[in-house]
Amino acid sequence: QVQLVESGGGLVQAGGSLRLSCAASGRTFSLYAMGWFRQAPGKEREFVGAIRWSGFNTYYADSVKGRFTIYRDTAKNTVSLQMNNLEPEDTAVYYCAASLNTFYFANYYSDGSRYDYWGQGTQVTVSS
Repeated sequence: QVQLVESGGGLVQAGGSLRLSCAASGRTFSLYAMGWFRQAPGKEREFVGAIRWSGFNTYYADSVKGRFTIYRDTAKNTVSLQMNNLEPEDTAVYYCAASLNTFYFANYYSDGSRYDYWGQGTQVTVSS
């Protein structure tokens, strides 16, 4: 079992920045990948970004490339999502997710069904 707790959400004006954090506990030694997803009201959950836990591979949705950056701290078992130049379209509940399974292909990282554990979510609201 892995437990995930997100923090850092809030209200920010367009063009501003926020940093989300996700703290993992439990079987963190078995982590393979961690990802961020978001879900806006009335929309389906979508991939934001992901990182391989033991390496440096990162993956991002086209909509956030160049604006969002994922960091991980294996010593503290945390993964962070630095969000810059936020837009109203970024408003959503952001979820952290973790997988214990090996991702053999790059497109696995953006597939929410391949993640085993999810956090409770944190609200990000960007005002125009």
